[in-house]
Amino acid sequence: MTNLTIDYNNPVALRKAGLEALSKELGPLGMALFMRQYDSGYGDYTAERDELLKDVTLEEIERELNAM
Repeated sequence: MTNLTIDYNNPVALRKAGLEALSKELGPLGMALFMRQYDSGYGDYTAERDELLKDVTLEEIERELNAM
């Protein structure tokens, strides 16, 4: 795909062209590693972790680890 055929107003076409360029220059693994640098995630991990683990004690974690 060349610059002349890319519809820059079409996000799907632009993303496809970008992925093709990255893959061509970096290879599939390099492309994946490059893209991972820009994935900032989403949500509030700290708040979610606190909510999920609010009733879990250190003793409980230790018991479960020892049971393994």
